[in-house]
Amino acid sequence: MRKLLFAAASVSVLAACGGAGDGSDSDASGNQSSVNGTSSSASDGTIEAGDDFALRLQTALIEAEPGSTITLPAGTFAMTDGLTLDVDGVTLRGASPAETILDFKNQMGSGEGLLVTSDDVTLTNFTVRDSKGDGIKSKGADRITYSNVKVEWLGEPSEDNGAYGIYPVESTDVLVEGSHVRGASDAGIYVGQSDNIIVRDNIAEFNVAGIEIENSSNAVVNGNVVRNNAGGILVFDLPDLPVMGGNTTLIRNNLIEDNNTRNFAPPGNIVASVPSGTGVIIMANEKVMVRDNNFANNQTAHVLITAYSQDFSDVDYNPLPRNIEVRNNTYGESGYNPQGDLGDLASLIGGNLPPVIWDGVTSWGDNPDSDLNIFINEPDSVGFVNLGLGAYPVDVSAASPSMDRPAGESIGAIPTVKLSHAE
Repeated sequence: MRKLLFAAASVSVLAACGGAGDGSDSDASGNQSSVNGTSSSASDGTIEAGDDFALRLQTALIEAEPGSTITLPAGTFAMTDGLTLDVDGVTLRGASPAETILDFKNQMGSGEGLLVTSDDVTLTNFTVRDSKGDGIKSKGADRITYSNVKVEWLGEPSEDNGAYGIYPVESTDVLVEGSHVRGASDAGIYVGQSDNIIVRDNIAEFNVAGIEIENSSNAVVNGNVVRNNAGGILVFDLPDLPVMGGNTTLIRNNLIEDNNTRNFAPPGNIVASVPSGTGVIIMANEKVMVRDNNFANNQTAHVLITAYSQDFSDVDYNPLPRNIEVRNNTYGESGYNPQGDLGDLASLIGGNLPPVIWDGVTSWGDNPDSDLNIFINEPDSVGFVNLGLGAYPVDVSAASPSMDRPAGESIGAIPTVKLSHAE
């Protein structure tokens, strides 16, 4: 991906998490050596604190009836193995993210903290901490709800942290709301290869990418606080995945600020070359609107629009961004310390980068120049540059920066996403 953001890079509250573990004085153990049963009644599905908590919880997840609720008590519970849920219609509910903490720091293996593979599941009011792999992953789980959950890796940002915090993939009707993710070595909130998505009112901080929508369609990312990541919000479409053709994403009413954390992704990761200090990156996606957001203090750029620039073999893949609209946003300081290859290109235009950047890649292979419809509907006081990189594969030495805005047009209204399981 160094090449990926070479076209780009060459074009790359709630309080902090420290007190989350202080919600209970309970000395609940997750020892899994034997089964002592549970003192709770089967009718209410409450898992009591005490010995063998982790084993009793996993047993309850296996034996749950469709439509049931499993209630977790207050306390910090040591987990040595990942949890799985494969029963439809289950709600897993804690006391609150500050009070119910599933602590995976001694987890054996490198799997998820919690893996969900069933439909109509609600996850709410608990924390997953320090999982060896992803925090909470749901795969093929339609009508999944993540509400008021927290996924965190304590300590300084580290490439040894799990890749994804909240990670729904290959699903229809996804809701992630009121949640908090910190420390993921890839993306805090990642929705991939899915359709009909709402990501709203969350906090994503100190991740490599705060929020990522990848190879997905019909997504609304609204009202989130995205801060202190390397990159704030990413909308990507990548080749060679089971679902491609990502399109129709609205990024609206978000606070996207201070995304200047160093990029701590493991080498080879697709986000490893995201330049620290980018607010929004749109890559090879179609029909994306960035509207009514508040950008502040992103050292490289607030909005970066770029082609995918690695080699690919899929003849149906389009590596160019198309039908992109940026309008009505508020912009604070940016571009004062551009990172990666963007720093080198900044010298061509005086040292600083403007808030909105397009790499200017307009064709690839045997395809002629395309009418990509890049529409920057901002006042003249909001700086813009087209880096003029031309045809793929990218030759950075041929960059021809221009401040002239492309003659794009509004892409019209993006449909409101309505979920059958959410208001």
